[in-house]
Amino acid sequence: MGGVTPASLAPILLVLGDEELLATRAVTEAVAKVRSVDPEVDVREYQASALTVGEIAEMLSPSLFGGRRLLILRSGQDARKDLVAALLAYAKNPDPEVQLLVLHLGGAKGKAFADGLRAAGATVVPATKLKGHRDRVAFVRDEIRRAGGKCTDDAAEALIAAVGNDMRELAAACSQLVADTDGRISAETVSRYYRGRVEVTGFTVADATMVGDVPAALEALRWALHVGVDPVPIADALADGVRTVARVASAGRGSPYQLASSLGMPAWKIERAQRQGRGWTPEGLVRAMQVAAECNAAVKGGSDDRAYALERAVFSVAAARQGSTR
Repeated sequence: MGGVTPASLAPILLVLGDEELLATRAVTEAVAKVRSVDPEVDVREYQASALTVGEIAEMLSPSLFGGRRLLILRSGQDARKDLVAALLAYAKNPDPEVQLLVLHLGGAKGKAFADGLRAAGATVVPATKLKGHRDRVAFVRDEIRRAGGKCTDDAAEALIAAVGNDMRELAAACSQLVADTDGRISAETVSRYYRGRVEVTGFTVADATMVGDVPAALEALRWALHVGVDPVPIADALADGVRTVARVASAGRGSPYQLASSLGMPAWKIERAQRQGRGWTPEGLVRAMQVAAECNAAVKGGSDDRAYALERAVFSVAAARQGSTR
């Protein structure tokens, strides 16, 4: 917290979004920051729905005894109209000795309050849930950096596959990984650390199969089936893996970013398919597509032993990569 001065404290903070981890972190960091300026700061928390205009006026008025105050207003979207009006009026000319932190879910409810605070110059701290896979990858990489480490996109994807999508669990896993290693996190690091604990998806099986790593593919497949992953999405993921590598291979050479628009795929997926495509021949990919189609038909057509159909597909796709015809 070195370098924090009273002048650097934002008079009004708006924590906007419904991701509890990020909102909680924003509050913790705000408290730590203001305490680094004044260890005796008076920190008070309130629920917006329970506050009256009279109470907020008293809290925001200059203290008889002086001293810095941090007022945390939770569930800002639930504030009544008269309270909103009073706070927006205050926001135009805030007290330099008082820091007001408002948490707001960011939806349609109470939107005028959030918009008004933003217009008044509030510092906005985003706390929105992650929408897609790329957002989660970026979050993991940022968390590793926060903890003092470094990681690649591959490592971030491996960690998401191992831990799942819950941000709190991902943040804890990032912190733990950096603490237990030298801080340089690769996909291999994650694999070693989480072996046997992986929340396996069909894509984990497909990725190992496409690079010819049969032991890893079978281990992932058996674990996935053991923990109750349905065979259908595993078969779909295998088919998607083969199809993606075939499409990217047929597009010829080029950077992932150049090919992204023509193939209609994100650059990260093209880059991964280019890596997985090394060692494949066009004939091998044709054979692998036939195997994937047969596997899909067996799994979705009510095969007596869907696990066996998937295992056989793993062997056959890997064999196609080696140029074998078995």
